[in-house]
Amino acid sequence: MADKLALPLVLPNPPPPKPFFQDHSSSAAAPPLSPPNLTPLFQDFLHHQQNPTTSSTSPNCSSSIPRPRRRIGKHRDHNKGKPWVHHRLSSQGELILQSLIDPQFDIEKLDEELSALFNSGNNLENEFSEDCTDAVYPDILGIIKALGHYKKCDLALSVFEWVRKRRDSEKLINGSVVAVIISMLGKDGQVSTAASLFHNLHKDGFGIDVYAYTSLITVYASNGRYREAVMIFKKMEEEGCKPTLITYNVILNVYGKMGMPWHKIMEIFDSMKSSGVSPDAYTYNTIISCCRRGSLHEEAKGIFTEMKLAGYMPDKVTYNALLDVYGKSRRPMEAMEVLKEMEVNGFSPSIVTYNSLISAYARDGLLEEAMELKSQMLENGIKPDVFTYTTLLSGFEKAGKDESAMRVFEEMQSAGCNPNICTFNALIKMFGNRGKFTEMMKIFDDMKACGCKADVVTWNTLLAVFGQNGMDTEVSGVFREMKRSGFVAERDTFNTLISAYSRCGAFEQAMSIYKRMLEAGVTPDLSTYNAVLAALARGGLWDQSEKIFAEMMNGRCKPNQLTYSSLLHAYANGKQIEKIHALAKEIYSGVIEPRVVLLKTLVLVYSKSDLLKETEQAFLELRSKGFSPDITTLNAMVSIYGRRQMIDKANEILDFMSKSGFTPSLTTYNSLMYMYSRSGDFERAEEILRDLLLRGIKPDVISYNTVIYAYCRNGRMKDASRIFKEMTEIGISPDVITYNTFVASYAGDAMFIEAIDVVRYMIRNGCKPNESTYNSIVDWYCKLNRSDEAVMFVSNIREINPHISKEEVCRLSERLMMK
Repeated sequence: MADKLALPLVLPNPPPPKPFFQDHSSSAAAPPLSPPNLTPLFQDFLHHQQNPTTSSTSPNCSSSIPRPRRRIGKHRDHNKGKPWVHHRLSSQGELILQSLIDPQFDIEKLDEELSALFNSGNNLENEFSEDCTDAVYPDILGIIKALGHYKKCDLALSVFEWVRKRRDSEKLINGSVVAVIISMLGKDGQVSTAASLFHNLHKDGFGIDVYAYTSLITVYASNGRYREAVMIFKKMEEEGCKPTLITYNVILNVYGKMGMPWHKIMEIFDSMKSSGVSPDAYTYNTIISCCRRGSLHEEAKGIFTEMKLAGYMPDKVTYNALLDVYGKSRRPMEAMEVLKEMEVNGFSPSIVTYNSLISAYARDGLLEEAMELKSQMLENGIKPDVFTYTTLLSGFEKAGKDESAMRVFEEMQSAGCNPNICTFNALIKMFGNRGKFTEMMKIFDDMKACGCKADVVTWNTLLAVFGQNGMDTEVSGVFREMKRSGFVAERDTFNTLISAYSRCGAFEQAMSIYKRMLEAGVTPDLSTYNAVLAALARGGLWDQSEKIFAEMMNGRCKPNQLTYSSLLHAYANGKQIEKIHALAKEIYSGVIEPRVVLLKTLVLVYSKSDLLKETEQAFLELRSKGFSPDITTLNAMVSIYGRRQMIDKANEILDFMSKSGFTPSLTTYNSLMYMYSRSGDFERAEEILRDLLLRGIKPDVISYNTVIYAYCRNGRMKDASRIFKEMTEIGISPDVITYNTFVASYAGDAMFIEAIDVVRYMIRNGCKPNESTYNSIVDWYCKLNRSDEAVMFVSNIREINPHISKEEVCRLSERLMMK
């Protein structure tokens, strides 16, 4: 298995793009990703997507809310938003332009209009003279620019192609003209046309200079086609075309958006300086922004310091970018220090500043502080926007405080702030993770009424939600429909799929996704490594996890809290308790910074390992550092107290949850049912199940198995059968644990005929018995001194299960001999 798990070496340069997730029907080696049919739930979702309404009557919705893109720096087009101003058009050129922009202009007269430029005045006798082309060139360039300003891109392209067909076109078409037309096509969304034009001009020997290259790189970057942008940059360098400051700034921004490893970003930065191109303030701001994705707060601080040493004064963009890095890195204290410096230097906090600070606190679980910042915004006359509210909503959702999340949403609506696609995605995640699929589908209706269409984050959220709930059929269905809807799988989607399939227990499929990601030319980033580590952790493959971690430490990618968290989970699932202790020691001592994620993880892994003292110590460390526990951490405490029958302690945690506004999750209820199912008050387990149903939370197989166990354990087989019937009627399939509970209870009461009937029933219903199934019957025969019947049971076991293996029959015979 090692060859399937070790991450291949990342190529030194991004490989050329390949089609994403092609159909591999011709390849027997490629495992199918999708089942043949969608589930009813997902078919319902598709019905919503394929029949959108355009109603915009909802008072809290805008008719169209595109996903915003935060820009670094300001737009430099001084003509933007103003009437077209020309400085170089001749009087003849001006007349032609006015004719071209006339709404009644006939494209068939284009040749007549443009020919007039070459047939006027002294050019009449010698149409192709050098003087003629020199005189006409400014008009050609000006007319193309003007048509772009008036959003007549196709007409501008027609003008360009008309010039290109002339015998003297090489004198009129240079890098500047090419740059203008390429940029214009890119802004008009005609990226493929721009690329095709560029490559044809290059092939035909027209002058392609740094400005033309930079324009195509910018077009690719602006349209999210980052790998193509990198390829053009590499081609430019190979041909000896020296990048300019703008070229470097664009490609650095592209590397940041791609989540390229830090050393790759630094290679570009160092190459820039060594080639004699001095960075400007925009360069430094861009590199600081590159640190967001990998939460590279130390690197961002280093660039910030270098910027000041280079003589550039940080501006509001710089401070906001640095604040955003600290926000993504969950470092609210450092973010506050940046705010202080910002104010000292005369920059008043803006809405962007506050949103970054709120993000820092919310991501670290410090939600009270985040809400205080929102109040401070209002006091300073800054009205919270959709990003403010969505960040807070997401923070409460992640902490498990659903009521608080919905209060934020209601406040947002009351304030007249329209939700955007990010808001809806957060709500989808909240309801989906709670198993409230009816409410989740209602969000799609609300999205539709608001004119919002599912974006790539919506699809990724659905993949994560269904993966979280172990619904691998839906994961495959969502991904198939995502591709059909025209969304191209990029790194975030691949990362989500790896995580989703591994959560569903489809480990091989998760690794197949990773392999295909590399084949598609997508470079792994920190999130990819963390997703792969999380997959390995779920399988308890701690030795493979250590190899991946070693690769990261060798400069591939800087580990973060989630990396160490996955390593801890790998140790816990692999039962490597001493390794957990060793890592915990480093965390407590500060060798590894004891951040909130790691302390919460220690609570989880120690609880999972049933180590009470260590679990309580980790929980106290979390509280002593001033961090707030989330619903997952609290559930871990309820779970370990429940398993130890420490009912008073469990109730203390429940009281804390209630007072702190936490919404109990399915895991909370399952832990409580487990606790009571083993106690004298076992009937309380079913009462909790009823409460769970009343709250609209869908139980799972664990919920019903726990209640069935409670009744079987106490000889209440009719009640256990009643719960079993209810379970199957609502569509939850019993698993081997369900059946084994009945088998063991019947056998324990010497009701062997009934126990064997259960085995026959489970086989007929597609559930394969395991060792525990047969052991229960054999062991109880022996305990009740009915060894002869046990021998007969083993001898005739093929009548019960014709498909039982010879090895299993031998194992049972040996077990009998040992008894």
